This record gives sequence, structure tokens and C-alpha cells, in this order.
Amino acid sequence: MQLAGKTAVITGGGTGIGQAIALAFAREGCRVAIGGRRLDKLEEVVAAWNAEQSSAPAQAATREPQPILARELDVADRTSVDAFFSWVRDKLGPVAILVNNAGANLARRSMRELDPADWDRLVAVNATGSYNCLHAALPDMRERKDGVVINISSIAGKRAGLLGGVAYNASKFAQTALATSVALEEGKNYIRVSTIFPGEVETPILEHRPTPVSAERRAVILQPDDVAAAALFIAKLPKRAHVPELIIKPTVHDYA
Repeated sequence: MQLAGKTAVITGGGTGIGQAIALAFAREGCRVAIGGRRLDKLEEVVAAWNAEQSSAPAQAATREPQPILARELDVADRTSVDAFFSWVRDKLGPVAILVNNAGANLARRSMRELDPADWDRLVAVNATGSYNCLHAALPDMRERKDGVVINISSIAGKRAGLLGGVAYNASKFAQTALATSVALEEGKNYIRVSTIFPGEVETPILEHRPTPVSAERRAVILQPDDVAAAALFIAKLPKRAHVPELIIKPTVHDYA
């Protein structure tokens, strides 16, 4: 499927995986809207894209450049979500692609240490946030009987372990079930809902690990561009093809 001219929304688009996906989709000719809680980080992505476009040789352009637009977004706040998607439709048109990438974790993540308020916050961002954005985007897709939704989850959403922590694991399992349920309901409308389960990725979320991650480990784990390539593969498939789940992990780490 050609992506040129389609409107793509990426939540958590200011850093890491979200930033990489936003740039990858923009290079394919998508009109991209990114949202997140830190406007300064979102604006850095927009500036990077604008600089990339201005420095590209004119003869190298194969399609008309499209914008990356940014606006603050709290996916756990339905008022913020509704305002964001209304703004996207006004600026870029109906949503064709949604990437639910916004996510959070924290250092104190064991059952013994986890504060109930932190449980609520992680579930609100990682699970309810995906629901809120799906609820806002699906009407556009139903009307056209075409759409792609990609949830960026984690291997913690397939196999709960000590590393993710109880709230992160539970919220990612909930996100997985949400995606599966919506895919079953909306397949008749040719809306393809996919979940990508990355292993360890070199992103800012590593800063919230209970134990610091070494430079040596960061060098061998996935990079954001690796996950962006997986998302692009899914989005470019024809509407007859649906990838329900995709696991991507560092080669040096076991998955058994």
C-alpha cells in the first residue's frame, strides 16, 4: 500500500521509537501528526524533519514533502485526546494510520514497592491511553472501510517477567487484549489492528530501570529505527493483509 498523502498519528512521538516512526512515515510521504506530553521534544522532531527536507537535493525528491505537525497530548486524558484528534482532522484530514506508542514505566516496579497511584498511572497511559486514541480514530477508518492501527507494546505484553514490573506487565497484557478484540470486531471494515512486541530498545524509558543499563548493553539491543522499520512494513501491506502480532528482539537475547 502506498502511504503518500495518508494522515498518520503517532503518540509518544517526541523521542525514541515514536520519533523514529514519525520520521520513517514522513519519508514515505505521510502527513504526520505527533503528540506527547513534552512539547519541546515534539518540536525537536519537527525541526529535525524540516532540516532534513531543506538539506535534501531537489533532484532526489520522489514525492511531494509532507509536514510533521506537533501538539501536546496526554493519552490518559480523554479531553486532551478528543481535542488532539479534532485538531489533526482540521489540519491534515481523516486519520488513516494510528500508532499507539505512548507508554511509561518507573523504577519502583515490584509488587512490594509499587505505589497504588503509580499502578493507576501506568494502566491509564499504557492501556487506557491506547483505548482512548482508538476510540477517537476508528470513526474515520470505519467510514472509509480502511485503516491501520499499530500498538507498540513490549515482550512484557507476551510474557510477564520481573524486569517489566507488575503494573507495566499487566498494562501491556491489557493493551494486547484490546488490540486483539478490536481487530476481531473491525476486520469486516478492513481495519487492521497490529501489535508489535519489541524486546529491549535503546530509548529514554531505560532511564527508569531500577539498575542502570550499561553502554555495552545499549550497543547490542534494538535501536528505534529497527522498530520503525517493522511498523513501516505493516503499514505498507495491502488492505487484504493483516499482521495481528509481530515480535522483534535483539539477536543476542534469547526468546524461548
